[in-house]
Amino acid sequence: MRKYGIILAIVVVAGGAAAYYYTGDRTEASTQGAARGQGRGGRRTSEGGGGFGGGGFGGGGMGGPGGGGRGFGGPRPPMTVDLASVSRADMADQVTVVGNLVGLVTVDAVPKANGRLEEVYVKLGDRVRKGQAVAKIEDREMVEQVKQQEAAYNVAQATVRKREAALRLAQSNLERSKSLYERQLLARQAMDDTDASFQAAQAQLDLAQATTEQGKARLDELKINLANTTIPSPVDGFIGKRMLDPGATVGINTSFISVVDIRIVRLIVNVIEKDLRRIAAGMDTEVEVDAFPGETFNGRVARVAPILDPATRTAQVEIEIPNPNFRLKPGMYARVRFTVERHEKTLVVPTPSVVDVAGKTGVFLPAGENNDSVAFHPVTIGIEHQDVTEITGGLKEGEKIISTGAAALREGDRIVLAGQRVGGAAGGRGGRGRRGGGGGNATAGAPDQAPVNSDRAAQPGRGPASR
Repeated sequence: MRKYGIILAIVVVAGGAAAYYYTGDRTEASTQGAARGQGRGGRRTSEGGGGFGGGGFGGGGMGGPGGGGRGFGGPRPPMTVDLASVSRADMADQVTVVGNLVGLVTVDAVPKANGRLEEVYVKLGDRVRKGQAVAKIEDREMVEQVKQQEAAYNVAQATVRKREAALRLAQSNLERSKSLYERQLLARQAMDDTDASFQAAQAQLDLAQATTEQGKARLDELKINLANTTIPSPVDGFIGKRMLDPGATVGINTSFISVVDIRIVRLIVNVIEKDLRRIAAGMDTEVEVDAFPGETFNGRVARVAPILDPATRTAQVEIEIPNPNFRLKPGMYARVRFTVERHEKTLVVPTPSVVDVAGKTGVFLPAGENNDSVAFHPVTIGIEHQDVTEITGGLKEGEKIISTGAAALREGDRIVLAGQRVGGAAGGRGGRGRRGGGGGNATAGAPDQAPVNSDRAAQPGRGPASR
């Protein structure tokens, strides 16, 4: 009989150890460090229930109905939240687009003649005026051609003067011949010869004058070609690039000097289709560039493209930005903000307090006699920012709402304000187990605070019920 008693004791101890291993390890893994046995007689007890007794299962089981704490199937523990008040603030809806700065005018100063560069009068970054000479092409041959044509023109003018004198003489002879012919002192043939001489003198004068005009036109052309050897600046601005030095050979329209006007800079951006309807010419904008962090430049929408690019579904928008100190440079990366809507003194709440529940947008309000639970309240929203959101309906100024922690709440959840402690036994994590499975002495504290039990209390067969 003694032998069978020993065997029976061994079987009982082994069964208790197995039950401890199966239930204790799983419970401890899921709670990550929660209390390892509330009381000498059981593992964990929920409110109003028992636990695993040392000598058998106590009443109420593990986390039975009506239990508190973290028992299976029980209600959620109180959640720590913050409250915020519905306040008023100015809200603006903005569209932000990025792009690159360009000059108001960018023009290449190109030569209108072929030749070799004799001088380049400007360097990169120099400020120039419209018409100012920036480079010079060798013009010695052109100067000689102009001198030669000027001489030819002078000869033509002298010829005109000679032909004029001959015409005056022929006219005098014709007048005398007419007088003699009328008095029948001159033959008809002599009269005709004098008239023919007059007509010839007139024709020679006309030819000399035409030759003179031709020479004048040729001289003007050569002078223009000579002037084209000087390359002027086409606009007021700065030298944006200079690619050739004196001695280089250039041709007509060779681009080697660029002049950019940056008294006003333009920002060209591509705006998507859904935002384009909200942007119009004349709208004020705010522009930021990486070169001047924290600084804002005021701009104005100058032009909006009437068509969209079918490939990108965007349209170009040009913003003009005054640049009196020439701080903004073409090519800078910039961001522009279009203020498309503005509401002053409108109701706002912290953005984290706005949640979606079952497809409805709303906020959680404190509820219950002691404001220890929450109720979902639908609202309508307007402009949304990262920190605050506009409320267009559903709330009044000064109302208290749940801010931090709202995303994790459900209708009817219990709450505790940050910095407060949970009071009462209800909702505790269970107290020390009692024989027979009675309710434990719950420890009042923060929701994540659990009572600490000794390792001895968690060992099977060591509680009072097993003695």
